Amino acid sequence: MDIVVHGARVVDGDGGPGYLADVGIEAGRIAEIAGPGRLSGKRSIDADGLVLAPGFIDMHAHSDLQILAAPDHTAKVSQGVTLEVIGQDGLSYAPVDDATLATVRAQIAGWNDDPPGFDWNWRSVAEYLDRLDTGIAANAAYLVPQGTLRLLCVGYDDRAATDAELDRMREVLARSLDEGAFGMSSGLTYTPGMYADTGELAALCEVVAARGGFYSPHHRSYGAGALAAYAEMIEISRTTGCPLHLAHATMNFSVNKGRAADLLSMLDEALAGGCDISLDTYPYLPGSTSLHALLPSWAMEGGVAATLERLRDPAQRARIRVVLEEEGSDGCHGVPVEWETIEINGVRRADNAHLVGRTVAESARAAGQQPTEFYFDVLVSEELGSSCLMHVGHEENVQAIMRHRVHTGGSDGLLVGARPHPRAWGTFPRYLGHYVRELGVLGLEECVQHLTARAADRLGLTDRGRVREGFAADLVLFDPETVADKATFDEPRQQAVGIPYVLVNGVPVIDEGHRTDALPGRALRKPA
Repeated sequence: MDIVVHGARVVDGDGGPGYLADVGIEAGRIAEIAGPGRLSGKRSIDADGLVLAPGFIDMHAHSDLQILAAPDHTAKVSQGVTLEVIGQDGLSYAPVDDATLATVRAQIAGWNDDPPGFDWNWRSVAEYLDRLDTGIAANAAYLVPQGTLRLLCVGYDDRAATDAELDRMREVLARSLDEGAFGMSSGLTYTPGMYADTGELAALCEVVAARGGFYSPHHRSYGAGALAAYAEMIEISRTTGCPLHLAHATMNFSVNKGRAADLLSMLDEALAGGCDISLDTYPYLPGSTSLHALLPSWAMEGGVAATLERLRDPAQRARIRVVLEEEGSDGCHGVPVEWETIEINGVRRADNAHLVGRTVAESARAAGQQPTEFYFDVLVSEELGSSCLMHVGHEENVQAIMRHRVHTGGSDGLLVGARPHPRAWGTFPRYLGHYVRELGVLGLEECVQHLTARAADRLGLTDRGRVREGFAADLVLFDPETVADKATFDEPRQQAVGIPYVLVNGVPVIDEGHRTDALPGRALRKPA
């Protein structure tokens, strides 16, 4: 054997009790599982006191660019992540043409940065996956981003797609799925994806369903219209037969405090009716997104340049202010914005660095400005390139949803900015340490199942997500007594503790707690 893990407590991902065993790895696969002390190899890892589990699958990741631009990727592999699902929230970098790529790069710079000199040598999904195969830290699976697709085929207009445009979207989507994407994502509080109506989304989901993929929407509201937004997605799944995976499923803002049971009742009814539904969550209360995402959709029509022009116009500012403060912007989930809950956590301009870690309300007071006007000034100064934390979650909702039988884990982690959300570094050890060991919300075997096999099943992977002979050796070894997240909102780039070994395709990427220089990950491709 290349590597033998000796005497581990194997928690195999299927939810059953752990057992002691040796696990032998050869040529990137789990070659043999045997009783303790029965296997030998070129290298031995003493796993006494450690749990050996399948590598964790991050079902909602925003590593699309950083996994290439900063391939060390310690944030993810150090917490045991061996596979990420990217292309999320309807906005990513393939399929594109030159103009579409330029627009997307500008729009989501607050998520992913836009590093100077980076080589954008792809346009199609196939070419992007080939680029990932040149060397990444963890494996990656890609979803076709519906907003990018609409931008490519329709443009940035707030209108219905014509029949010809819809046909082209369906054609490009089909080709992208055939090139290896696992499904389609949407960001229905982000432009231009939010300009699509239910019929358009259903027409695209028909293509996804026909190719065995799934639909992963960030739906139209997690606030005032949350239940209606969930119902729209469930109805699309029911009518098209497209499997549904609800992204970062939660009930946020004060209007939804204690209302997780309403969502779960709706979900259970749909499951009982035959719908194929799963969801992911992150184990934190604040959300994170681009600062400009709070704007109403009509203010974003036309893209970044048009948005900045509106923000420089006093009359347009006044109109936007009324929507934000009084009516509730669709970009802010139909809820009037509360500036004391919006914390700037990433900027691109050095002269704005003092804003990081402070709420818009705090910084506006210091500047002697009205908060919404201050917000507009920051967006113009940053050319929409800043990011924020939204302190709008509820612990009782988070715990109720993570207990559900179709729950999986997703970090939704942004890796850039001065103070990124700590979920980028801490999601999976936080599940194991805080919610399993400290609070007992989930049992250990149950939690591992959520984070591994259940996610692999959603992706349709038949050789990952479990500790089984013949499966890919994507594995994590952790100490159940000490595993914990160390990332905080003040110091978010802190490596977790209690995870001494992580293997991707049989190659150690974390060895005795330290990042190796290995890049054994690759793009996974869904069979046509």
